[in-house]
Amino acid sequence: MKQIFLVLKREYMTRIRSKAFILATILIPLGMVAFVGIVVGISVFDSETQRTIGIMDQTEVLYPRLEKIAPQRYKDFSDLSEDSVRSMIQSEDIDGYLVLQEEHIDNDKSLEFISSGSGGLSLQSNIRSDLREVIRNERLNRAEVSENIKDIYASDVAFETRKLTKAGKETDDDTGFLTILGIAMGVIIFGAISGYGGLITRSVIEEKTNRIIEVIASSVKPIELLCGKLAGIGSLALTQMTIWIIFLFGLGAAAGPIASMFLSTQMEQMPEAAQATQAPQGFDPSTLTLPTIETSIFVYFVIFFVLGYLIYSSLFAAIGSAVDSEADTQQYMFPIMIPIMIAYFIMFRTMENPDGMLSVVGSLIPFCTPIVMITRIAITDVPFWQIGLSILLMVGTFAGTMWLSAKIYSVGILSYGKTANLKELLKWIRE
Repeated sequence: MKQIFLVLKREYMTRIRSKAFILATILIPLGMVAFVGIVVGISVFDSETQRTIGIMDQTEVLYPRLEKIAPQRYKDFSDLSEDSVRSMIQSEDIDGYLVLQEEHIDNDKSLEFISSGSGGLSLQSNIRSDLREVIRNERLNRAEVSENIKDIYASDVAFETRKLTKAGKETDDDTGFLTILGIAMGVIIFGAISGYGGLITRSVIEEKTNRIIEVIASSVKPIELLCGKLAGIGSLALTQMTIWIIFLFGLGAAAGPIASMFLSTQMEQMPEAAQATQAPQGFDPSTLTLPTIETSIFVYFVIFFVLGYLIYSSLFAAIGSAVDSEADTQQYMFPIMIPIMIAYFIMFRTMENPDGMLSVVGSLIPFCTPIVMITRIAITDVPFWQIGLSILLMVGTFAGTMWLSAKIYSVGILSYGKTANLKELLKWIRE
């Protein structure tokens, strides 16, 4: 045990003082904040390019309605010939045009939007929505429907979701936020296992190449060296993640006021009518806060990360001992990365249906559990027996991968000059 601790201490202290670790610990969360800030900034400050759509209104009733909706977008060209309007598109004076006929109101005739193709999907969606509204209202007018019926037809149904806890209390349903949290945790585990697993592989190869392993192996048993290396780099990973989690908690505390500031600015710039439609009645941006995250989610995050890390890192260490250079690792890396990639794709399906068969089965397969199960736990109430079973299966799987890796590692670390093939690996395992 003492030798394992010495190896752990060496791995941990050597790497935690390195510039690469310090820079990664600082720059990665700052990079994430910058990325989110850029995305939010683009969505908040990006203004839609003004487009001009010519309307040739043969009904004499639809254009006035369109003009009320978006006076800057729609221009009346009813007095011009269609050839003239087409020429205006070609000369880029306007972006497109529509011919509105009685058949569009009476017979559901398909509308044709002729454009230069410069408007994009957003413009097409806006035009389609505007036309649907004005034609519907004109049909209601011609049917002599009363204003009360029109209001009822145009009104939206208020809808909100509430969550009933097992204690019988109603709480806010934060499914959207928790889904994002679950996906974020799954992605973090995916990246951490891949990144730190690769670090272990490179570390073993480096020690073999520099013949450092011969000196270490003379005083430490291979199994002690393997355990110490996994524990040391694992402790390094937990240290880095702890720093990131503390940072994220601080960011979360500041996110509410920052978001409310942006929302307040945007709402002040909106017309009063737009404010009424964009924000629920009684909405106050200054009261915006992030939902409460249960502590158990972070506890499970650590548990599943540690177990997932141990399973995969033991295999990555075996790969490092079996090859002679980093270039030779690909043939063995690919089979190990397949299950973690499968788990990554199942995670996105879990986002849509966390209690579906694929999500449940995926969360119980040990090689997929770390990513899929933490996503399910964040999104939905996972039965405790499933969580317990998944942990037991992962512990059993780690015991198996550790035994397998120890067999390969004990022989591979002292083998030089060539990369072991599958036949040789099987021979090492049987010894």
